[in-house]
Amino acid sequence: MNTSPKSANAAPSDDVHLIVAKDEEVVIEHHPEDWIAFVLFWALAFIVFLQFFTRYILNDSLSWTEEIARYGLMSLAFIGGAVVTRKKAHIAVELVSNLMGPGPMRSALLALVDFITLGFVGLLAYFSVTIVERMHSQRMTVFDLPMSLVYGVVGLGCFMMLVRQAQVVWKNARDGWRRAPKVTEQIHAD
Repeated sequence: MNTSPKSANAAPSDDVHLIVAKDEEVVIEHHPEDWIAFVLFWALAFIVFLQFFTRYILNDSLSWTEEIARYGLMSLAFIGGAVVTRKKAHIAVELVSNLMGPGPMRSALLALVDFITLGFVGLLAYFSVTIVERMHSQRMTVFDLPMSLVYGVVGLGCFMMLVRQAQVVWKNARDGWRRAPKVTEQIHAD
């Protein structure tokens, strides 16, 4: 008979780990749209802070800050659209493709969605060029600059989205429009 009493609530030894966590490899990518969005974001933050400071602290608002902040937000939205397109992180309804099992019907649906998105972004880029041409004669309210500069940045964002969507279609075509079968496998780390 064993006479040594074992304690039921004995502490585990130091070499036992109850939770094991691994760090993912962090990859910092340097794409042009990332840098443009970074600069636009911080310029916009500075301009909005300057607007707040001059209006509420100095009680004498700068007249140009509101208009330039509006144009900066427009530009940031479209340049940010290129970033989101590259990462395939646009908002989407994926219920039907997630319910379908892997096979040719699912691949055809994913291909159709990719080509519709490419066509839409292509039309967006085309119309951005026509708007830039039309807005060249209009001037900004505060600065004596053509409005085509503002819409030119919007057009740049549209063309960057078009290039990134074409790359997404090319990559998905090479992979045969196969997607991970489980929703949890579709989540990519940034």
